[in-house]
This record gives sequence, structure tokens and C-alpha cells, in this order.
Amino acid sequence: MSEKKPASVRVRVQKFGTFLSSMIMPNIGALIAWGLITALFIPAGLVPKYFPSLTGFSEYVATMVGPMVTYLLPILIAYTGGKLIYEHRGGVVGATATMGVIMGTSAEIFIGEEGGSPMFLGAMIMGPLAAWSMKKLDGIWDGKIKPGFEMLVNNFSAGIFAGIAAIASMFLLTPVMKAISAGAGAAVEWLVNTGLLPLTALLIEPAKVLFLNNAINHGIITPLGTQQSLEMGKSILYLLEANPGPGLGILLAYMFFGRGAAKASAPGAALIHFFGGIHEIYFPYVLMKPQLIAAAIAGGMAGTFTFLTFDVGLTSASAPGSIIAITAVSAPGDLFKVYAGVLAATLVSFLVAALILRFSKKGEDDLEAAAQKMQDMKGKKSSVAGAFASSAARPNKEIRSIVFACDAGMGSSAMGASVLRNKIKDAGFGDKVTVTNSAINALQDKYDLLVSHQDLADRAATPTPSALHVAVDNFMGSPRYDEIVEMIRKQQEGTTAAPAEAAPVAAPAAVAATATEAPAGEQVLTADTIVLGASAADRAAAIEQAGDLLVSTGKVDASYVAAMHEREASVSTFMGNGLAIPHGTNEAKDAIHSSAMSFIRLDEPIDWNGKPVNFVIGIAGAGGTHLELLQKIAKTFSNKASVAQLEEAKTAQEILDIFGKVNS
Repeated sequence: MSEKKPASVRVRVQKFGTFLSSMIMPNIGALIAWGLITALFIPAGLVPKYFPSLTGFSEYVATMVGPMVTYLLPILIAYTGGKLIYEHRGGVVGATATMGVIMGTSAEIFIGEEGGSPMFLGAMIMGPLAAWSMKKLDGIWDGKIKPGFEMLVNNFSAGIFAGIAAIASMFLLTPVMKAISAGAGAAVEWLVNTGLLPLTALLIEPAKVLFLNNAINHGIITPLGTQQSLEMGKSILYLLEANPGPGLGILLAYMFFGRGAAKASAPGAALIHFFGGIHEIYFPYVLMKPQLIAAAIAGGMAGTFTFLTFDVGLTSASAPGSIIAITAVSAPGDLFKVYAGVLAATLVSFLVAALILRFSKKGEDDLEAAAQKMQDMKGKKSSVAGAFASSAARPNKEIRSIVFACDAGMGSSAMGASVLRNKIKDAGFGDKVTVTNSAINALQDKYDLLVSHQDLADRAATPTPSALHVAVDNFMGSPRYDEIVEMIRKQQEGTTAAPAEAAPVAAPAAVAATATEAPAGEQVLTADTIVLGASAADRAAAIEQAGDLLVSTGKVDASYVAAMHEREASVSTFMGNGLAIPHGTNEAKDAIHSSAMSFIRLDEPIDWNGKPVNFVIGIAGAGGTHLELLQKIAKTFSNKASVAQLEEAKTAQEILDIFGKVNS
């Protein structure tokens, strides 16, 4: 067996940059809020300048500027970093521990100096580090705490460790952070004073195309830019990576001098890049002709030189790098000068790119291959790579992973996934295609095909742009399933064995439809929650009955019934074949203590959003323990003979027998 090769330096830097980005990006809104308050209300801001009668009001509002950048923003970053490592517990411990380095660098305590720089970098170090340490400590006594003392131990261990970590960061990390901030600040000041700042494009522009920019942007530029903005009210550093000019120039050159698919797609890509701020969309055009990196560098240098000449900057980070976002955070009086820098970058990049394209070797540009190359370098599916695939190629995309998506990810989607999984297995392709289910808010863009209810199709498609999308009107008996199986059959018969790297994507444990049985002794569906010969005036009354049965088990809070009605109001839970499976919304999972099911057979069918229903199965799923029973139910209701047996059953035990006694 061959040894796994260690990740390359580029991949490691990418992962590190992605982690830094994951701490900064969720908090960009707070950064922008701080930047807007700074631009409007500090003494040199717009309000005091143009509305002197509001000076007192501005001074009062401006008192938020210092505390926000000193305390709020670093703590938010530390919490986000800690949560990435160890969920909410890690976030709380990481944020608390970071207070030490914040106070050590910003307050006149022990250090004998007035203030310091905002501790973004310190937060990005201490937040994840403290969370990781807490996780390791918890592992030492995991499973060794006596019942009844878990909350006591968990709360006090987190509090004691967070306090110790805060003190440690104040004395140990503070000197390191001060030295790093001073060194980096001196380097930037030297580049600005010597006029060499445009040379940073030699590093930044290639790094963007290689997906290494996050490490530079969020690890260096954002912290230094924030310090500069705090001192001067703006920072040119925010414009180094966000400037859309270099990429726009390259796309414009393709519009005039490109060939084939590259020329045809360039106008749409330019709009997305310039106004949407998705710089990633121009990377394939550069990868297609690597010489174009010279155009990006030249454009970046021209833009930065112009920004430096006009002494402009932004009040906070611009994310994404859209001209709209840049406009919103441009420093007072700098807007048109910023536009001039973007225009200069665009023109220079366009001229260099035009020369390269005009005199390069003839032949149609293989944009789709370049997009795939970009995706391979990124190490995961790109949100824009699908835009470059030919319209003829997407329907023929090989299907190896399928996901069913519904609102909560525990009822409708699990049933549909089970039905299709059985059809694929019966067709002989069960070992070649994986079928899972997921809540819409947990979807990731890593599946080949997505199936959702037609009322949820738009929501489910947004986070999965790379997948083929199929909408159904019910999850139990949709004819689209046979179409999917036939599509898989044609692909498998017309293709050879897939290479190892194309293996199906493993489903996350949280949403996998192949969950294990409930733990010993825990019954999901019991005779007490099965009612035969019931009646209901309408579907609301049926949902109420199914919900009350769930609550009667003691496993579900009464508030869950209201969530079942809320779920039904948004999307019908009709499954087909006379079956409905009402269940709560994703937000109602806190009302579920343990998985439970209820089964109601109505003597007379009721109208369920225009469809007749005489079987109502209520679901409250926790941790996936209900999913195996759902698979049994799905298999039963897809078989007419089994449905007939359910209609003829006289006792609750017969119902359990038909479903396969999964509780035993």
C-alpha cells in the first residue's frame, strides 16, 4: 500500500489562508460598521465637516470607534476562530482568553505605554489556540465524570482554563504581538515612504490566482490596515488585494481579442467580477494563458501607484472586492481618486493582456479545462467553476453522489433518499452511487446531483451551483427517480471504471441517511404511538394528533407541535401513496430530547394540500436514530402490497411487524 504523500507547501498555505479567512469573513459586517462610523463621526469625518451643528452628537457617537476596534472586533474574531476548532465552547474560551492579549497591548497596564494596535492577529492566534487546548483537556476526563456532575465540571473547567489562558496571553503573547506589529508596521511605512508599495503586486497578484491570497490578505493586510485606519482614518492597504481593476482589464481583453468560449463568456464574467466582487471568476482566464499574470501584476502596480500618488484609502476592509463595496467604504473625499486608481489598473492590465492575446498562438481557448485546473488548485469545488462548463456537458455530468435536501433534513429528504437508494441498488449501481440527505442550511457544494421538493428548489440550488438539480412534487413516488436511474445506467454503460480520485463523496455523519439503529432499549415507534381507525377534519387536526402522540412519549416538548404546523405552512409534507410525514422545522430541534415517531391510520382520507392522505406519520428526529425506521417506512410505502397490508392491519403490533421490527 502506497504511503500518503504530504501536502505541498502551496496546499498548506492555502489551508492556512482559508482558516484565517474563515475567522475574518463572517465578521466583515462588523468591520464595515466600524468603518462607516469612523468615516462619518470622527472629528475629520463627514458629519462634523458638513454639519457642524451636529458636532456634539458626532463626538458622542464617535466614542464607539475606539472600543469597537480595540475590544469588539478582536473578540468576535477570537470567538469565530475558537468555534471553528471546538464549536460554541471553544468560541467562548477563545474569546475570553484573548482579552489578555487585548488588554496587554491596548491598556496602560504593566506595559508603561499608551495604547497599542488592535489585536486582530493576537485574536487569530489565541482564539483557536485556547479552543484547541480546551478540547484536549476535555478529552482527558471525557467519560470519567460521575453522572450528575457533568455541568458542574464542564462549566468550571472552561472558566478556570479561560481565566488562566487570559492571564497567560497578557504576559506571554503580548510581547510577541507588539514585536510583530511594530516590525510589520515599520515595513509598510518603509514601503510607503520609499514609494515601493506598488511592488507588492509582484506577490499579491500571483497569490490570488494560486489561492494563497487569504493568508496574505487576512493574516497581514487586514490587521495592518485596521491599525492604519485607526490612526489616519483610512488605509491604502485595504485596496491592495480588493482592487478589481487588474482582473477587469484581463476580461475586457478577452472580450476583444479572445477566441471561442473564452471570448463568449468574458462579458458575463466581467460583470460578476466587477460588480459582484467574485475575483475568482477571472482566474481560469489567467491559468489558460499563464503569461497573463504579467498583465495582472502590471495592473496591480499601476493601481497602487495611483492610490499612493493621490494618498487615498478605505475606512475598512472591502469584502467582497466589488466596486460597490469599495464605494461604500471609501474615505471621505477619496471616492473619485479611488475610481482613478481602479481605472488605471484596468487600462494597464487591458493593454498588456491585449498584446499577449493578440500575438499569442491561434487556437480556441480551452476555458473549461482551465476552470477545472483552477478548481484542482483550490482543493475544493469552486462556486464559479460551473459557469465555464459547456451547456452540452452538464447534462452528461457523471453522477456519483446524490443529496436529497429538505428544510429540516430529517423527514422528507430521508424518505426520498431511501426510495431512490433502493431503486439505484435494484438497478445494480448501489456500489457506484451514494445517496444521502441533508437540511438545506447544511448543504455544501460537493454533490453531483441534488433532489429537492419543487417548492424548495431555489433555496436548495443556491449553495450547490456545481450540481445538477432535480425538483419533485413528492418524495415517495416521483417519476423523476426512474429518469435519474436511467441516466446513471447510460453513464455506467458508456464509461469505464472511474479513477480512484473520483470516488464518491462520503456523506457527513450528521446527515447520512444510512444511520445506525437506535441504541438498545430506545424505541422510536411504539405501540403507544400507533393509532388505527382515527379520524380528522383536516390536515391541521391530523398534525395536531400526530404531534400530541409525540409529546406523550416525553421525548418531545409541546412547543414542537407548533413547529410542525409552521413547517407544513411553508412546504407540504405529502409524500405520495396516501402518506404524509409532518415534522418540525430545523429551528425546533432543541425541543427534541430523543427520536420519536407516531403512526395514524385514518378511516377516511383527508385533503392534504390537494392530495388524499389516509396515513400520517409524525417525526421528531434527534441524532439520526430515526433514519433506519424511515428507510423501512419508505420501502414499505413504495410497495403496493405492503401498503395494502397496512390498510388491513388490526393491531399496533401488526404495524410494527410490517415495518420490520426495527425497534427490537
